[in-house]
Amino acid sequence: MQLVLYAAALACLGLLFTPRAWASRMISLLLTGLWIWMAVAYHLKFFALINVAAWWFGILFALGATFFDWYGVVNDRLRFHPASGPWGVTGAILVIFALVIYPVLSFTLGQRYPAIPTFGLPCPTTIFTIGILLFAQAPAPRAVFVIPVLWSAIGSLAALELGMTQDLALSVAGIIGLLAALRVLGPRIWLCEQIPHVR
Repeated sequence: MQLVLYAAALACLGLLFTPRAWASRMISLLLTGLWIWMAVAYHLKFFALINVAAWWFGILFALGATFFDWYGVVNDRLRFHPASGPWGVTGAILVIFALVIYPVLSFTLGQRYPAIPTFGLPCPTTIFTIGILLFAQAPAPRAVFVIPVLWSAIGSLAALELGMTQDLALSVAGIIGLLAALRVLGPRIWLCEQIPHVR
């Protein structure tokens, strides 16, 4: 599954530079798949064995997947495009951190595969997701930021408790995601927006 999960991440990056009308929908579909994977394969199947709260986390991640599916796939309201400004550069840094620097830090800290947090687990994948969302074209629904930013807060607390140094980057990603959500929508209210009719 590591190969599949990394392939999904690389596909998101490739689609970001694909000038096709369906590319943004495919990115949203891949993000939906990643969040469903974390909800089911990690939280509900694995983490629930040692932590009762994992059931609630699984529901939370499934809700996040639903937001990506509803806004990005079904209603085509998430449009992604490459950007070279501050948000684009920050998004690229978060993506590189999640896919490259995060596993290198884990290795440096003495963690070895398979006893090592890899992409597809909540923390690196949440950082990756926020990085990709920084390429969302305004106006974008704020709802898609909610669960990643919320998990950034929850995961940061867990990182402090468990001594997972690399997961402390979640707090930085969460703050960036929150600022991006406010910048993307401005004064518009996220769950109360009217979905425009497709003509």
